[in-house]
Amino acid sequence: MIDTRVRPIWLIRHGQSESNAGLPTNGPGAAPLTALGREQAARMAAAFTAPPDLVVSSPFVRARQTAQATLDRFPDVPYEEWPVQEFTYLGALHAHGTTAEQRQPFARAYWERCDPAHVSGGDGESFRELITRAHAFLDRLAEREDGLIAVFTHGIFMRAVIWTLLSGVTDPDAAAMRSYRRFQGACDIPNCAVTELWRPKGQHGFRVVGGGTTHLAGAATAQPAAPARASYLD
Repeated sequence: MIDTRVRPIWLIRHGQSESNAGLPTNGPGAAPLTALGREQAARMAAAFTAPPDLVVSSPFVRARQTAQATLDRFPDVPYEEWPVQEFTYLGALHAHGTTAEQRQPFARAYWERCDPAHVSGGDGESFRELITRAHAFLDRLAEREDGLIAVFTHGIFMRAVIWTLLSGVTDPDAAAMRSYRRFQGACDIPNCAVTELWRPKGQHGFRVVGGGTTHLAGAATAQPAAPARASYLD
């Protein structure tokens, strides 16, 4: 049942990318979907019981390709690109032609450093900038009057949005960054999983409604599935 007292947002992680599958990629935004990722995107598109009022995507290839399946099904739905791309904390250390496994030592060193202002690789995004971007995203959503907004985005960014809502942190220090890292380790978001936010009408703030992968039944997921949800899904 759709709760008419709220305006829902679906945060949708992209389908399996070549990076998720362990293949080399040419920078953080360039990895396309695999065949499995395209199947997941198609199942995501089929999960809508009615057209969304707005489709939003990150500018990264894997998110745009995932969103395209929904746009193909609903060609009249407005489409916008917002800065909801993945956390690019490695910067130039995410070298062309490298795999996630090859980048793992740099990633581990970044999180062990635990400096919210630190910028890796000369042009990486700091953790503080990520949280600022998550808040800006929520502020932008709060201004919209649309009904269902489907946002095709990325796992770490989705966790940053959820953690920001739960923690209330706006200017993270080292302790907050460690808290986020613990949250990230305990929060699985499989490819094409949906986490729903509610914007209650006449009230301030958002509510996190969880997530699920019931719409992917029969298609493998890249990570363990989250608890199933039925709202808005076939």
